[in-house]
Amino acid sequence: MAVELDVFVGNTTLIDKDVYQLWLDGYSVNDAVAIRVQSGILEQAGTTPDVLESDTMDHYRAFQMLERLLHSPPKLINQLLFQIPPPMQAMLIEKYYTFEEPFVREVLGKKLSKGTKKDLDDVSTKTAITLKSCRRQFDNFKRVFKVVEEMKGPLVENIQQNFLLSDRLAGDYAAVVFFANSRFETGKKKLQYLTFEDFACCAEQLIQNWTLGAVDSMADDMDVDLDREFLQDLKDLKVLITDKDLLDQHKSLVCTALRGKVTIFTEMESSFKNLSRGLINIATKLIHTKDVRDLFVDLVEKFIEPCKSDRWNINDVCLFLTQYTNTARALDAFKHQCLWERYMGTVKSCILKMYHD
Repeated sequence: MAVELDVFVGNTTLIDKDVYQLWLDGYSVNDAVAIRVQSGILEQAGTTPDVLESDTMDHYRAFQMLERLLHSPPKLINQLLFQIPPPMQAMLIEKYYTFEEPFVREVLGKKLSKGTKKDLDDVSTKTAITLKSCRRQFDNFKRVFKVVEEMKGPLVENIQQNFLLSDRLAGDYAAVVFFANSRFETGKKKLQYLTFEDFACCAEQLIQNWTLGAVDSMADDMDVDLDREFLQDLKDLKVLITDKDLLDQHKSLVCTALRGKVTIFTEMESSFKNLSRGLINIATKLIHTKDVRDLFVDLVEKFIEPCKSDRWNINDVCLFLTQYTNTARALDAFKHQCLWERYMGTVKSCILKMYHD
């Protein structure tokens, strides 16, 4: 008697997203099993603790074998050993390179070196993130930095092409790379209120407007290094505060434009010259590496804190910076409009992002 038998053989690698997250979070197999038990999986699956432990160990072994491929995501896409559907591949890569806000705030702007890596014990304790997870996140930052730091072309695109990350995550890594390269100070007490997202938005503005790539789309390190010629030229803006007539004209134009439009007009009028000196002195010092590093500290000290002490709200700040920037066009003796707008356009965007009511 003939019997027809259909046989299907598959070797698709099974990925449990929850176990993958436990592995990424740095939990040991025993800890992961305990967490899975607490989730009620034994009752849901009708299985035993021994089977659950064996299942968890199998997943961990697979993740450890995949890890070397995740270090270079195009290799994961092109390899034939693990049969993983494309959507699952994308998930594995995205989650592997995802980082946590408390961790990135501790290392943002620091040199991605062995010295910083030695401090990860303290970072782990402070953030309550496992040391293993801290090391993974730090190594990812360092790996991305090394691959893209000297590439031509847009930074975000280079990160996407080499690490296959989403637009959002690639943009976040661009901010990490940019801050690590210029070593911006982010850790001081007066900056602690700022989130990584605040700094990432500022990084995007700086990359788009103040780097070599803003003027030359094929420059080496185009989105990583600041345009030194631009920083050197910023000293020409000093005329706005050293020329008394220009300073008085500028103040008059801003006050005329804002009279009746802001509730803090009296405070704004009396503090105009100090605020203007603060913003322009920041510009004229940016040719020095140390002053570049202190950019965000200076913006807080010279502008944000004085405005907060006078109870400006975000709308007051926006109106002031808009008029402060635009009215300079009406100053006949001022001949540096393009330079001014390249500087103030970015400073305005950064301050508005950093100004938390």
